[in-house]
Amino acid sequence: MKDKDDRLFSPASRTSRMLNRLRRLPTRLRQVLLRRRVLIILLLIVSWFLIFSESGVPFFPRLRWGSSKFVIILAVNQGGGVMQWKGPKEWAVERTSIANKKAYADRHGYHLAIQDMSIKKRYAHEWRESWEKVDVIRQTMKQYPKAEWFWWLDLHTYIMEPSISLEKQVFNRIDNNTYRSLADYNPLNLPLEIPFVDNTHQINLIVPQDCGGFNLGSFLIRRSEWTDFLLDIWWDPVFYEQRHMQWEHKEQDALEHMYSNQAWIRSGTAFIPQRLINAFPEGACAEQRGDKRIFYSQHDHDFVVNMAGCEWGRDCFGEMEHFQKLSASLQQNSRWWPFSK
Repeated sequence: MKDKDDRLFSPASRTSRMLNRLRRLPTRLRQVLLRRRVLIILLLIVSWFLIFSESGVPFFPRLRWGSSKFVIILAVNQGGGVMQWKGPKEWAVERTSIANKKAYADRHGYHLAIQDMSIKKRYAHEWRESWEKVDVIRQTMKQYPKAEWFWWLDLHTYIMEPSISLEKQVFNRIDNNTYRSLADYNPLNLPLEIPFVDNTHQINLIVPQDCGGFNLGSFLIRRSEWTDFLLDIWWDPVFYEQRHMQWEHKEQDALEHMYSNQAWIRSGTAFIPQRLINAFPEGACAEQRGDKRIFYSQHDHDFVVNMAGCEWGRDCFGEMEHFQKLSASLQQNSRWWPFSK
Protein backbone atom coordinates (compact mmCIF):
# COMPACT_ATOMS: atom_id res chain seq x y z
CA MET A 1 0.00 0.00 0.00
CA LYS A 2 2.85 2.32 0.85
CA ASP A 3 4.56 1.58 -2.48
CA LYS A 4 1.33 2.41 -4.30
CA ASP A 5 0.97 5.72 -2.44
CA ASP A 6 4.58 6.57 -3.15
CA ARG A 7 4.04 5.99 -6.84
CA LEU A 8 0.81 8.01 -6.80
CA PHE A 9 2.39 11.06 -5.20
CA SER A 10 5.82 10.77 -6.73
CA PRO A 11 7.12 13.66 -8.88
CA ALA A 12 7.00 11.47 -11.99
CA SER A 13 3.32 10.66 -11.39
CA ARG A 14 2.42 14.29 -10.82
CA THR A 15 4.20 15.25 -14.04
CA SER A 16 2.34 12.55 -15.98
CA ARG A 17 -1.04 13.73 -14.72
CA MET A 18 -0.18 17.32 -15.58
CA LEU A 19 0.84 16.31 -19.10
CA ASN A 20 -2.44 14.42 -19.56
CA ARG A 21 -4.38 17.51 -18.47
CA LEU A 22 -2.42 19.68 -20.86
CA ARG A 23 -3.16 17.28 -23.70
CA ARG A 24 -6.90 17.45 -22.93
CA LEU A 25 -6.92 21.25 -22.54
CA PRO A 26 -7.05 22.15 -26.29
CA THR A 27 -10.01 19.83 -26.74
CA ARG A 28 -11.87 21.47 -23.88
CA LEU A 29 -10.98 24.92 -25.13
CA ARG A 30 -12.29 24.02 -28.56
CA GLN A 31 -15.51 22.74 -27.04
CA VAL A 32 -15.97 25.90 -24.95
CA LEU A 33 -15.16 28.17 -27.90
CA LEU A 34 -17.48 26.18 -30.16
CA ARG A 35 -20.34 26.52 -27.69
CA ARG A 36 -19.73 30.25 -27.38
CA ARG A 37 -19.46 30.63 -31.13
CA VAL A 38 -22.78 28.83 -31.67
CA LEU A 39 -24.40 31.00 -28.99
CA ILE A 40 -23.06 34.20 -30.59
CA ILE A 41 -24.30 33.13 -34.03
CA LEU A 42 -27.75 32.35 -32.65
CA LEU A 43 -27.89 35.72 -30.91
CA LEU A 44 -26.86 37.49 -34.13
CA ILE A 45 -29.53 35.65 -36.13
CA VAL A 46 -32.24 36.51 -33.61
CA SER A 47 -31.11 40.15 -33.44
CA TRP A 48 -30.96 40.41 -37.23
CA PHE A 49 -34.45 38.95 -37.55
CA LEU A 50 -35.88 41.26 -34.89
CA ILE A 51 -34.32 44.36 -36.43
CA PHE A 52 -35.38 43.68 -40.00
CA SER A 53 -38.81 42.29 -39.19
CA GLU A 54 -39.73 45.53 -37.44
CA SER A 55 -37.89 47.87 -39.81
CA GLY A 56 -40.43 47.64 -42.60
CA VAL A 57 -38.12 46.07 -45.17
CA PRO A 58 -40.46 45.15 -48.02
CA PHE A 59 -41.54 41.51 -48.17
CA PHE A 60 -39.35 40.54 -45.15
CA PRO A 61 -41.22 38.20 -42.77
CA ARG A 62 -42.65 40.20 -39.84
CA LEU A 63 -42.89 39.19 -36.23
CA ARG A 64 -46.50 39.90 -35.41
CA TRP A 65 -46.55 41.10 -31.83
CA GLY A 66 -50.02 41.47 -30.38
CA SER A 67 -53.23 40.98 -32.31
CA SER A 68 -53.83 44.36 -33.94
CA LYS A 69 -56.51 44.27 -36.60
CA PHE A 70 -55.10 47.36 -38.33
CA VAL A 71 -52.24 47.49 -40.81
CA ILE A 72 -50.89 50.72 -42.26
CA ILE A 73 -49.56 50.23 -45.79
CA LEU A 74 -47.05 52.96 -46.61
CA ALA A 75 -46.07 53.23 -50.25
CA VAL A 76 -42.41 54.18 -50.64
CA ASN A 77 -39.59 53.64 -53.08
CA GLN A 78 -36.62 52.87 -50.90
CA GLY A 79 -34.51 51.49 -53.73
CA GLY A 80 -34.33 54.61 -55.88
CA GLY A 81 -36.53 56.14 -58.53
CA VAL A 82 -37.93 54.27 -61.49
CA MET A 83 -37.97 57.17 -63.92
CA GLN A 84 -35.18 59.17 -62.29
CA TRP A 85 -32.68 58.99 -59.45
CA LYS A 86 -33.78 60.36 -56.12
CA GLY A 87 -31.84 63.27 -54.68
CA PRO A 88 -31.23 64.28 -51.04
CA LYS A 89 -34.59 66.03 -50.76
CA GLU A 90 -36.49 63.00 -52.02
CA TRP A 91 -34.68 60.77 -49.53
CA ALA A 92 -35.42 63.27 -46.75
CA VAL A 93 -39.13 63.27 -47.62
CA GLU A 94 -39.16 59.47 -47.52
CA ARG A 95 -37.37 59.31 -44.15
CA THR A 96 -39.75 61.85 -42.64
CA SER A 97 -42.83 60.04 -43.92
CA ILE A 98 -41.63 56.64 -42.71
CA ALA A 99 -40.72 57.97 -39.26
CA ASN A 100 -44.14 59.61 -38.97
CA LYS A 101 -46.03 56.40 -39.76
CA LYS A 102 -43.76 54.22 -37.64
CA ALA A 103 -44.19 56.44 -34.59
CA TYR A 104 -47.97 56.43 -35.09
CA ALA A 105 -48.14 52.64 -35.52
CA ASP A 106 -45.97 52.04 -32.45
CA ARG A 107 -48.06 54.43 -30.40
CA HIS A 108 -51.34 52.66 -31.13
CA GLY A 109 -50.13 49.08 -31.52
CA TYR A 110 -50.81 48.88 -35.26
CA HIS A 111 -48.78 46.99 -37.83
CA LEU A 112 -46.81 48.98 -40.40
CA ALA A 113 -46.05 47.49 -43.82
CA ILE A 114 -43.59 49.62 -45.78
CA GLN A 115 -43.93 48.60 -49.41
CA ASP A 116 -41.34 49.43 -52.04
CA MET A 117 -43.18 50.68 -55.10
CA SER A 118 -40.16 50.27 -57.39
CA ILE A 119 -41.56 46.79 -58.05
CA LYS A 120 -43.62 48.55 -60.71
CA LYS A 121 -40.66 47.85 -63.04
CA ARG A 122 -41.80 44.26 -63.35
CA TYR A 123 -45.15 45.40 -64.76
CA ALA A 124 -43.71 47.64 -67.49
CA HIS A 125 -44.31 45.15 -70.29
CA GLU A 126 -47.98 44.89 -69.26
CA TRP A 127 -48.78 48.64 -69.18
CA ARG A 128 -49.30 48.33 -65.42
CA GLU A 129 -46.69 50.80 -64.15
CA SER A 130 -49.28 52.57 -62.00
CA TRP A 131 -51.57 49.67 -61.11
CA GLU A 132 -49.38 48.11 -58.43
CA LYS A 133 -51.50 49.25 -55.47
CA VAL A 134 -53.91 46.36 -56.02
CA ASP A 135 -51.13 43.78 -56.10
CA VAL A 136 -49.40 45.26 -53.04
CA ILE A 137 -52.64 45.18 -51.05
CA ARG A 138 -53.12 41.50 -51.87
CA GLN A 139 -49.55 40.70 -50.84
CA THR A 140 -49.90 42.64 -47.60
CA MET A 141 -53.10 40.79 -46.72
CA LYS A 142 -51.20 37.53 -47.07
CA GLN A 143 -48.41 38.95 -44.96
CA TYR A 144 -50.76 39.85 -42.10
CA PRO A 145 -53.39 37.08 -42.13
CA LYS A 146 -55.00 38.08 -38.81
CA ALA A 147 -55.48 41.76 -39.60
CA GLU A 148 -58.92 43.05 -40.59
CA TRP A 149 -58.49 46.61 -41.86
CA PHE A 150 -55.71 47.94 -44.09
CA TRP A 151 -55.04 51.67 -44.33
CA TRP A 152 -53.24 52.66 -47.52
CA LEU A 153 -51.14 55.84 -47.34
CA ASP A 154 -49.14 57.38 -50.17
CA LEU A 155 -45.62 58.59 -49.41
CA HIS A 156 -46.54 62.28 -49.48
CA THR A 157 -48.89 62.04 -46.51
CA TYR A 158 -48.35 63.13 -42.93
CA ILE A 159 -50.35 62.15 -39.84
CA MET A 160 -50.85 65.51 -38.16
CA GLU A 161 -52.63 64.31 -35.01
CA PRO A 162 -50.76 61.16 -33.89
CA SER A 163 -52.63 60.95 -30.59
CA ILE A 164 -55.90 60.12 -32.39
CA SER A 165 -56.44 56.44 -33.11
CA LEU A 166 -58.19 55.01 -36.15
CA GLU A 167 -60.87 53.69 -33.86
CA LYS A 168 -61.63 57.17 -32.57
CA GLN A 169 -61.28 58.90 -35.92
CA VAL A 170 -63.25 56.44 -38.06
CA PHE A 171 -64.42 53.13 -36.69
CA ASN A 172 -66.12 53.90 -33.38
CA ARG A 173 -68.74 55.85 -35.32
CA ILE A 174 -68.32 54.35 -38.76
CA ASP A 175 -71.99 54.78 -39.73
CA ASN A 176 -71.91 58.46 -38.85
CA ASN A 177 -68.48 59.07 -40.37
CA THR A 178 -69.29 57.55 -43.76
CA TYR A 179 -71.96 58.01 -46.39
CA ARG A 180 -73.25 55.88 -49.26
CA SER A 181 -75.14 58.33 -51.47
CA LEU A 182 -73.43 60.70 -53.90
CA ALA A 183 -76.32 63.14 -53.80
CA ASP A 184 -74.49 65.74 -51.70
CA TYR A 185 -71.02 65.47 -53.21
CA ASN A 186 -70.42 64.00 -56.66
CA PRO A 187 -67.49 65.73 -58.40
CA LEU A 188 -67.47 63.24 -61.31
CA ASN A 189 -71.24 63.30 -61.81
CA LEU A 190 -71.42 59.53 -61.49
CA PRO A 191 -74.87 57.88 -61.60
CA LEU A 192 -76.61 58.50 -58.30
CA GLU A 193 -78.48 55.20 -58.41
CA ILE A 194 -78.18 51.88 -60.21
CA PRO A 195 -80.40 48.77 -59.78
CA PHE A 196 -79.90 46.09 -57.12
CA VAL A 197 -77.70 48.07 -54.72
CA ASP A 198 -77.91 46.91 -51.09
CA ASN A 199 -77.10 49.85 -48.82
CA THR A 200 -77.33 47.60 -45.76
CA HIS A 201 -74.34 45.57 -46.93
CA GLN A 202 -71.25 45.51 -44.73
CA ILE A 203 -68.78 48.31 -45.52
CA ASN A 204 -65.60 46.86 -46.99
CA LEU A 205 -64.06 49.87 -48.73
CA ILE A 206 -63.87 53.43 -47.40
CA VAL A 207 -62.77 56.02 -49.95
CA PRO A 208 -62.55 59.83 -49.77
CA GLN A 209 -63.43 62.03 -52.72
CA ASP A 210 -61.51 65.11 -53.81
CA CYS A 211 -62.20 67.65 -56.52
CA GLY A 212 -61.30 65.08 -59.17
CA GLY A 213 -63.26 62.10 -57.89
CA PHE A 214 -62.14 59.08 -55.86
CA ASN A 215 -58.80 59.57 -54.11
CA LEU A 216 -56.65 56.54 -53.32
CA GLY A 217 -53.86 58.41 -51.56
CA SER A 218 -55.44 57.52 -48.22
CA PHE A 219 -58.18 54.90 -48.04
CA LEU A 220 -59.28 51.89 -45.98
CA ILE A 221 -60.10 48.38 -47.13
CA ARG A 222 -61.35 45.43 -45.08
CA ARG A 223 -60.33 41.79 -45.44
CA SER A 224 -63.41 39.91 -46.67
CA GLU A 225 -64.71 37.69 -49.42
CA TRP A 226 -66.12 40.82 -51.07
CA THR A 227 -62.64 42.35 -51.08
CA ASP A 228 -61.10 39.21 -52.58
CA PHE A 229 -63.53 39.46 -55.50
CA LEU A 230 -62.89 43.19 -55.87
CA LEU A 231 -59.10 42.82 -55.96
CA ASP A 232 -59.33 39.98 -58.48
CA ILE A 233 -61.50 42.00 -60.83
CA TRP A 234 -59.56 45.20 -60.23
CA TRP A 235 -56.40 43.37 -61.33
CA ASP A 236 -58.08 41.82 -64.35
CA PRO A 237 -56.28 42.29 -67.70
CA VAL A 238 -59.45 43.74 -69.24
CA PHE A 239 -58.85 46.98 -67.40
CA TYR A 240 -55.14 47.52 -67.80
CA GLU A 241 -54.92 46.25 -71.38
CA GLN A 242 -58.10 47.70 -72.86
CA ARG A 243 -58.34 50.95 -70.91
CA HIS A 244 -54.77 51.91 -69.98
CA MET A 245 -54.66 54.62 -72.66
CA GLN A 246 -58.05 56.06 -71.65
CA TRP A 247 -57.73 56.14 -67.87
CA GLU A 248 -55.26 58.76 -66.70
CA HIS A 249 -55.44 57.72 -63.05
CA LYS A 250 -55.15 53.99 -63.75
CA GLU A 251 -56.57 51.89 -60.91
CA GLN A 252 -58.43 54.89 -59.52
CA ASP A 253 -60.33 55.33 -62.78
CA ALA A 254 -60.95 51.58 -62.92
CA LEU A 255 -62.54 51.67 -59.46
CA GLU A 256 -64.75 54.59 -60.46
CA HIS A 257 -65.85 52.66 -63.54
CA MET A 258 -66.70 49.55 -61.52
CA TYR A 259 -68.54 51.58 -58.89
CA SER A 260 -70.64 53.20 -61.62
CA ASN A 261 -71.65 49.91 -63.23
CA GLN A 262 -71.51 47.11 -60.65
CA ALA A 263 -74.20 47.02 -57.96
CA TRP A 264 -72.28 44.61 -55.71
CA ILE A 265 -69.24 46.91 -55.65
CA ARG A 266 -71.41 49.91 -54.84
CA SER A 267 -73.06 47.88 -52.06
CA GLY A 268 -69.76 47.33 -50.23
CA THR A 269 -68.31 50.82 -50.77
CA ALA A 270 -68.72 53.84 -48.53
CA PHE A 271 -67.31 57.34 -48.75
CA ILE A 272 -65.75 59.40 -46.01
CA PRO A 273 -65.44 63.19 -45.84
CA GLN A 274 -62.06 64.03 -47.27
CA ARG A 275 -60.73 65.96 -44.30
CA LEU A 276 -61.28 63.04 -41.93
CA ILE A 277 -58.40 61.04 -43.43
CA ASN A 278 -57.08 62.90 -46.48
CA ALA A 279 -57.05 66.71 -46.21
CA PHE A 280 -55.27 68.60 -49.01
CA PRO A 281 -52.86 71.50 -48.61
CA GLU A 282 -53.30 74.75 -50.49
CA GLY A 283 -52.00 74.16 -53.99
CA ALA A 284 -53.77 70.86 -54.59
CA CYS A 285 -57.15 71.16 -56.30
CA ALA A 286 -56.32 74.77 -57.11
CA GLU A 287 -59.58 75.22 -59.02
CA GLN A 288 -61.49 74.56 -55.77
CA ARG A 289 -59.51 76.99 -53.64
CA GLY A 290 -61.33 77.83 -50.43
CA ASP A 291 -63.55 74.73 -50.40
CA LYS A 292 -63.78 73.76 -46.74
CA ARG A 293 -64.55 70.15 -47.61
CA ILE A 294 -61.11 69.67 -49.17
CA PHE A 295 -58.35 71.68 -47.55
CA TYR A 296 -56.44 71.14 -44.33
CA SER A 297 -57.50 73.23 -41.34
CA GLN A 298 -55.01 73.87 -38.58
CA HIS A 299 -57.77 75.28 -36.40
CA ASP A 300 -59.81 72.07 -36.67
CA HIS A 301 -56.76 69.84 -36.14
CA ASP A 302 -57.34 67.72 -39.22
CA PHE A 303 -56.04 64.18 -38.87
CA VAL A 304 -53.97 63.61 -42.03
CA VAL A 305 -52.67 65.85 -44.78
CA ASN A 306 -52.01 64.46 -48.26
CA MET A 307 -49.66 66.57 -50.37
CA ALA A 308 -51.14 65.09 -53.53
CA GLY A 309 -49.49 66.20 -56.75
CA CYS A 310 -46.65 68.04 -55.01
CA GLU A 311 -44.16 66.47 -57.43
CA TRP A 312 -45.86 68.30 -60.31
CA GLY A 313 -44.70 71.89 -59.98
CA ARG A 314 -44.76 72.14 -56.17
CA ASP A 315 -42.13 71.54 -53.50
CA CYS A 316 -42.68 68.17 -51.80
CA PHE A 317 -39.70 68.67 -49.49
CA GLY A 318 -40.85 72.13 -48.42
CA GLU A 319 -44.42 70.99 -47.81
CA MET A 320 -43.34 67.93 -45.83
CA GLU A 321 -40.99 70.05 -43.68
CA HIS A 322 -43.76 72.58 -43.09
CA PHE A 323 -46.33 70.02 -41.96
CA GLN A 324 -43.80 68.13 -39.85
CA LYS A 325 -42.96 71.30 -37.90
CA LEU A 326 -46.60 72.33 -37.70
CA SER A 327 -47.61 68.95 -36.30
CA ALA A 328 -44.84 69.10 -33.70
CA SER A 329 -45.98 72.59 -32.71
CA LEU A 330 -49.61 71.52 -32.45
CA GLN A 331 -48.73 68.53 -30.28
CA GLN A 332 -46.58 70.71 -28.02
CA ASN A 333 -49.36 73.26 -27.63
CA SER A 334 -51.95 70.56 -26.96
CA ARG A 335 -49.98 69.45 -23.88
CA TRP A 336 -50.43 72.90 -22.36
CA TRP A 337 -53.96 73.50 -23.62
CA PRO A 338 -55.74 72.58 -20.32
CA PHE A 339 -53.66 75.20 -18.50
CA SER A 340 -54.10 77.93 -21.09
CA LYS A 341 -57.85 78.31 -20.61
